[in-house]
Amino acid sequence: MRAESLTVEAYREENTGNRSCLAWFAIGLCACFLFYKYVLQVSPSVMTADLMQAFSVHGAGLGNLAATFFYSYLIIQIFSGPLLDRFGARYIGSLALLVSALGTLLFAHADQLLWAEVGRALMGVGVAFATVTYLKVAATWFDAKRFAFLSGLVPTAVMIGAVFGQVPLAHVVSSEGWRRSLELCAILGVVFAALFLLFVRDKANAQPAAQQTRKVGWQDIINVLKRPANWLLTLYSGLAFAPLAVFAGLWGNPFLVTSYHLTTTEAASLTSLVFIGLGVGGPVFGALADYFGKRSFWMFLGGFMTLVSVLFLLYCPGLHNTVLSILMFLFGFGTSAFMLGFAMAKDMNSLLLAGTVVAMVNTGDAILGAVTEPLVGYALDLGWRGKELNHTPVFATQDYVHAFSLLPVYLVLSLVFLFWITKMMKKENLVNS
Repeated sequence: MRAESLTVEAYREENTGNRSCLAWFAIGLCACFLFYKYVLQVSPSVMTADLMQAFSVHGAGLGNLAATFFYSYLIIQIFSGPLLDRFGARYIGSLALLVSALGTLLFAHADQLLWAEVGRALMGVGVAFATVTYLKVAATWFDAKRFAFLSGLVPTAVMIGAVFGQVPLAHVVSSEGWRRSLELCAILGVVFAALFLLFVRDKANAQPAAQQTRKVGWQDIINVLKRPANWLLTLYSGLAFAPLAVFAGLWGNPFLVTSYHLTTTEAASLTSLVFIGLGVGGPVFGALADYFGKRSFWMFLGGFMTLVSVLFLLYCPGLHNTVLSILMFLFGFGTSAFMLGFAMAKDMNSLLLAGTVVAMVNTGDAILGAVTEPLVGYALDLGWRGKELNHTPVFATQDYVHAFSLLPVYLVLSLVFLFWITKMMKKENLVNS
C-alpha cells in the first residue's frame, strides 16, 4: 500500500506491519539527514589550521567563515517550516540535501575566501531543513505520546554525525587532506538525496478531516508568531544549545590541544564524548519526560548539569583525563534535555503547524550559533600575543578561557527563560510541560 493513499482508518489500524515499517524507514532517512547536517556543521573543527592557512585568516576570520553556515541557515530556517507544512518532506528534503552537497563541493574546491563562504552558506541553506523535516515526519507519522521520545532521538542522530565529523573525519583529513575529505562528504549528500526521493513519502496523520485538507496560510503563521511562549522557547533553545555548538563544533578542539598538549586526533576523540553524551541523553530525557511528565523539570536538570560541567572545564585547569572525559560526556548529556522544548512547542500549537513551530524554535539555535562563533573568535584575537606556527595564529589557554566565559552566561540565561516559560504554561494549564 502506498503511503500517500493511506486513509485515516487504515492509519489507525496499521500500528504494526507495513505502516510501522514505512514510518520507521521514513524517520530513519530523516535521521540520516540530521547525521549529514552535523558532519558538515562540525567539520571545520578538525581542519582549523588547514583553513586558516588556506584562506589566510585568523581567529575572527575562521569564526566568520564557519558561521556563514549559520547565517544562511538562519534565513532559510524561517521559511523551512511553512514550506514543509505546505509541500511535504519528500521533494523539499531531497532538494535540500542536494543543495548542501553542492555547497560542500564548492567549499572543497574554493581557492578564495569568498567562494569558501558561498559554499559554506549553501551547506547551511540545505541543512536548515534537517531538524524540521525529522520532527515534522515524527509528528505526522507517529502517535503524539511518542513525540518527546522521538524528539529525544534527534541528539542521537546528531551524536553519530558529529562523532563522525570528529575522529573519523580527522583521520581522513590527515591522510587525504581537507579538500578530498569534503569531496567525499559531497558524494554522501547526493546518495542521501537519492534515497530520500525514492523512499520518503508524505502522509496525513490521524487528524480531524478539516485539518488534513486545509493548507497552511499566512494567518496560521502569524498566530504562531504572536504567541510569547513560542518566542521564549526560541530564546531558550538557542541559549541552551549554543555552548555545545561553539565548544564542540569549532573551538573546543584547539582549546584541548593547547591546554592538555594533545594531538588533533586525541582532542577530537575527547570532543566526541560531548556528542556521545548528547546522543545518549536525548532518548533518556525523552523517555523520562514521556513517563513522568513535567518536561520543564528534566530541562532544568539537564541545563544545571551542563552549567556545572562547563564551569569545571573552563576554570579547573589540569584535570585528569578520566575527569575530563566524564565532564565532556556530562556536557553533552545535560545539553540534550533542551530537545524537550520542541515537544513543549508542539503541545502549545496545532499539529497542522508542527513544521512552522519547530522551525521557529530551531531558529534560536541558528541565531546564537551565528553570533557566538565569530564572537569567540574575535575575543581570541583580542588576547592573541602575535605567536604563529606555520603562519597560523597560536592562542594561549587563558585566551580560550576568557573567550569561553560567555558560555556559562548563556546557560544561566537559558535557565531563567525556562523558568519564565514554565510559569506561563502553568497559567495555560499545560500540566505535562
